[in-house]
Amino acid sequence: MIVSTNWLSEYVDLPKSLDELTERLTLTGLNLEGVETVGDDTGVDLEVTSNRPDCLGHVGVAREIAVLWEKELKIPTAKPQAAGQPVSALALVAIEAPQLCSRYTARVIKGVKIGPSPEWLANRLRTLGIAVINNVVDATNYVMMECGQPLHAFDFAKLNGGAIIVRESQPGEKFTAINHQEYELPAGTCVIADAKRAVALAGVMGGADSEVSDATVDLLIESADFDCMSVRSTARALNLHSPSSYRFERGVDPEGIDWASRRCCELILELAGGQLCDGVLDEGSERPARPEIKLRFEQLPRVLGIEVPKPAVRKILTDLGCEETHECDHCVKVIPPSWRADLTREIDLIEEVARIHGYEQIPEDAGVRMAASTRTRSDRVLEKVRGVMVAAGLNEALTLSAVEASWCDAFRPWTNAEPLAASTPVLRGANCLRQSLVPSLLTARRHNEKLSNPEIELFEIAKVYLPQSGDELPAERRVLSATSGRGFFEAKGVVESVVAAVAPAARIAIEPAELPLLDPARQATVRLGDAVLGVLGELSESGREQFELRGPATVFELDLELLIEAAELRPIAQPLSPYPPVSRDLNIVVDEAVRWSAVEETARTAGGELVESIAYQETYRDEQRLGVGKKSLLFGVQLRSAAGTLTSEQADAVRDRIVVALGKSVGGALRA
Repeated sequence: MIVSTNWLSEYVDLPKSLDELTERLTLTGLNLEGVETVGDDTGVDLEVTSNRPDCLGHVGVAREIAVLWEKELKIPTAKPQAAGQPVSALALVAIEAPQLCSRYTARVIKGVKIGPSPEWLANRLRTLGIAVINNVVDATNYVMMECGQPLHAFDFAKLNGGAIIVRESQPGEKFTAINHQEYELPAGTCVIADAKRAVALAGVMGGADSEVSDATVDLLIESADFDCMSVRSTARALNLHSPSSYRFERGVDPEGIDWASRRCCELILELAGGQLCDGVLDEGSERPARPEIKLRFEQLPRVLGIEVPKPAVRKILTDLGCEETHECDHCVKVIPPSWRADLTREIDLIEEVARIHGYEQIPEDAGVRMAASTRTRSDRVLEKVRGVMVAAGLNEALTLSAVEASWCDAFRPWTNAEPLAASTPVLRGANCLRQSLVPSLLTARRHNEKLSNPEIELFEIAKVYLPQSGDELPAERRVLSATSGRGFFEAKGVVESVVAAVAPAARIAIEPAELPLLDPARQATVRLGDAVLGVLGELSESGREQFELRGPATVFELDLELLIEAAELRPIAQPLSPYPPVSRDLNIVVDEAVRWSAVEETARTAGGELVESIAYQETYRDEQRLGVGKKSLLFGVQLRSAAGTLTSEQADAVRDRIVVALGKSVGGALRA
């Protein structure tokens, strides 16, 4: 943001030394980028951070100077004289896309005479590096650089029906901007239209069909508030950036919109003559009340390390434009000004006090009391998960969130919706937000294979982005994903270890899955209660070919949000039984369709509290001995009692209960 010292001096008395001015502004957040002399004026280039759009105009910078040097701020009153017919009889404003435009104001000036701008105005624009066009266009640019509110002047005679309609673009709609380039507008683009066609891109650029020319006699002056994201999306999609879009992307002062409109009309009447029609067309929604913020005086020394006198604190906040609503011995409550949307919390007010009071007032050895912080539930769970994964021999990886579209198609464990795509790829072809970490890890695996690394055991904890219906932001789900050179059962053991470490009482269930990337016989859906925890499986031959892998690979992906919800973070000690265990092996014949998880759950339930563990051993198939469509499952059950040593009769009774329960639930029979 380049500011003119001659221009600034109209609003506030400047320090005599330019170095003093720029140094103090730098210390308070407006970093000096450069200084250039233009004629008898000086242009000062200041870096304005994105949270301070109020300083994208001379009035905002002058306000900072007035507070820092305790000077009077002089802002023009902007009271143009209206003498024409009512504007409502000439023009119409309608907002058909209120989510893209919260407020739109329009005034009409009739009988202007287009001509060159006076030297004083032209020189100020030249100091800022802005091209001089004519007295009307220059007036809109002047006011924008004065207060930071973009404006636009339409040739009123070129607006069909005298209508201004704020709407979304129509499918395939084309628009010719004032740079005389034609653009095909993306769906949902916010446009300003008349009764027949689009005449401006809202917040970005006006149209060639309605621009002010030497033949213009009547004007319609626009001053509005457009949605930041809409303006940013339009400017980037069309690669059409402007000083207006730069300001709308950061937000404008909602209560400065009408002042900018009046100020612009006042200048045009002075420079181009004409007659201002009575009234203003002001459409839009009610502006929400600004929230009250409480600042506790005791927080200042806790955060800054120094005491700031209470009267000084109150004066700083009121000088910045805050409205004081309460003051007592321990706190002050204020409502921030409309131009400071960045002030929303107590810590924001503390920063403002420190900034204006002067960071140089804080000694280097100032003591700031440290307060102990506690880790969140999520942090504690992730620490446990990482510990298990590292103990299992896996290394943590870090991959990009943007991937190729083909990667999203390759593995879809969470959604079948099309991935969200960015207009500008992070890397060549990587323009989609990933819906799974598995493709990224498999690509890392391929890279390690090419480097002949002998062991490639990787895991990653990151977010995936799942599209929602309508215009909602994507669901950001944190997941744990891994790729290993070990087999299905080893990977399943790692999954069980993760669950056991985080939620010891929880039991996972294994169910069939149908993912094209994985081997049909060695893939599964992992459930935790009634919810899907994740997926697990070995890559099929075609899956390995798809990712150009030479060796076998197993993958799994788990929903960490579900694990965090089920986590048991308070350690509970239980006494160990002093008595020895008793083991029994069972060989159960079941139908081919019966899964081990159903057998294990039934056996555990039937055995009751005496069952300490159940261990799968093997599956045996023989049509001649077992019958067609049958298999036998061999597993061991370890029993232990806390009350005494189990006898053989007691252990056999538990075994028999298990056999009976398996016969009822899954049709199992003890193999002879």
